[in-house]
Amino acid sequence: MLNSYLEIFRYTIKYKLHTFLVVLCNMFFVIFNLLSLVLFIPVLQLIFKDPEQIPLVSKPEFNWGIPDVFLYVKDYYNYTMTSMVKSEPLHALLFVCVSVMLAFFFKNLFRYGAVWFQSELRMAVVRDVRNKLFKKSMQLPLAYHSNERKGDLMSRMVSDVNELEIAVVCLLELLFREPFAVIINIATLIYLSPSLSLFSFLLMPISAFVISRIGKSLKRTAKKSQEQTSVMYSSMDEGIEGVRIVKAFNAAAFIISRFKKTNLKHQKLVTRTARKKNLSPLLNETIGAGVLLSLVWFGGSMILGGEKSALSGEVFMTFIIVFSQFLRPVQNISKNISNMIKSRASQDRINEILNLSDVITDAPDATSFKEFKTQISFEDVGFTYDTAVVLEKINVTIEKGQNIALVGESGSGKTTLINLIPRFYDVTSGSIKIDGLDIDSIKIKDLRANMALVSQDPILFNSSVIENIAFGEQAPDLERVKEAAKIANAHNFIAQMQNGYQSIIGERGSLLSGGQKQRLSIARAMYKNPEILILDEATSALDLESEKLVQEALDRVMKNRTCIVIAHRLSTIRKSDLILVLDKGKVVERGSHDVLLQKEGFYKKLFDLQTS
Repeated sequence: MLNSYLEIFRYTIKYKLHTFLVVLCNMFFVIFNLLSLVLFIPVLQLIFKDPEQIPLVSKPEFNWGIPDVFLYVKDYYNYTMTSMVKSEPLHALLFVCVSVMLAFFFKNLFRYGAVWFQSELRMAVVRDVRNKLFKKSMQLPLAYHSNERKGDLMSRMVSDVNELEIAVVCLLELLFREPFAVIINIATLIYLSPSLSLFSFLLMPISAFVISRIGKSLKRTAKKSQEQTSVMYSSMDEGIEGVRIVKAFNAAAFIISRFKKTNLKHQKLVTRTARKKNLSPLLNETIGAGVLLSLVWFGGSMILGGEKSALSGEVFMTFIIVFSQFLRPVQNISKNISNMIKSRASQDRINEILNLSDVITDAPDATSFKEFKTQISFEDVGFTYDTAVVLEKINVTIEKGQNIALVGESGSGKTTLINLIPRFYDVTSGSIKIDGLDIDSIKIKDLRANMALVSQDPILFNSSVIENIAFGEQAPDLERVKEAAKIANAHNFIAQMQNGYQSIIGERGSLLSGGQKQRLSIARAMYKNPEILILDEATSALDLESEKLVQEALDRVMKNRTCIVIAHRLSTIRKSDLILVLDKGKVVERGSHDVLLQKEGFYKKLFDLQTS
């Protein structure tokens, strides 16, 4: 538990000024809160005692020193009030009311000051943690994103991070405001009546026991609740993302029913968490009320039993008022601990992502790589995912300017092989070298700067055409964008759009046809002007007319470039310099189109299936 508190404190203390101002305002709030109560003592004296019975107090002498200054202020206030009560009771009453009003004003002023600085502090911490999570998600290898639910990651970034926001506030109050309030109230209570204070403190450990018992159960339920939130997010994402298929198969009732079950389970867990979270302060308030009534009985019996010299009526009333306020920070401590325990479940889920070690990063001595010059070589390359062997002993050399095609049945390892080149995954065994340099020793940014990818499912963003083509650039060059679009056979349809290159294309390019999206994806690759072009079944999902336009674009962009193509339709790779046929993670055949047909092996079988 201590480590989790320290971690949240490290997030917070980063903003030293705001943290200091929050703590300072909270401390002044506690002081003026107590003063607003203690200043009522003269009023009680006016009510409970005849002015003639109040003893005279001599005027105090001022001495330097922090304790002496505080004592001087207290004694001078008592001297002033005593004099006024004995001579002008109505003036004394007015003075007390004004003093209490000022105490209340400053109490609320500093409370709002704490909230003011606290608001920016908590939002800054949330922003930082969410930034770290998003950055980490961008650094994680494709294997993570392939196996984890998108909704789970979004839940951690939204719901779990929001729990940390609450924890930041609770921690500052738990470390600074409430302990300070407890200490200053205890000191006041002991000053007023040591015997009553001792009696009240003997009853307080009951609250601590209640907190510990509820807290353990709360963390378990909170973790289940956050996990179920992830499942719910994923269910929502799948339903909305696949709404076209849902409608086509008349499966809306099925999807709605499944979501209702998920949502019901989430509701039950959240309800249980809320009940346990709110149970602790309620029980503490009940216990506190019991302690308070016990004090009323104990102190009242002292007064009614004739021990008036030990405890006066106004002091007893003041003690009860201060003790009722003393219970508030104790109850807040209970509430904040409950919130902190609940946030630990979210903190654990956030740290699961932040602490993942399988992030592909630059080697400490990584070298720069500006231009691809000679060849790419695969030397005994193997790749294993979990326990499954995906690629095994791949040996091939790709000369600069060559056009290489990869063919094979689904699951043969084609996509995995091309994903190793830009280091979306790292090889399990063997090595991949570019110009004799192991790609592990090259800076990832430089490595990927020499490559561009056009995938079967073009990934586009909900922004303008120009921003999608010049993706990643803050200030796109419009002329270069247009040139890239012309090469990709995209300029004509872009020019016909309402706002041309400034037209918004919708989420994932929803306002474009399949062929238009693919040509935009090719234009994006051309804007980058890469040395190495990777095409992952770029035409397989298109109709014949769109395929013709896209293929014309590809024929242009592939000239004078090193191209690695995954081919679904074998008719599109007849002119390839080298065709690699993969089966179960191994290269089983290699050669040109004509050579492979003459072998009458695996490639010939695939070709015959398509042409027939």
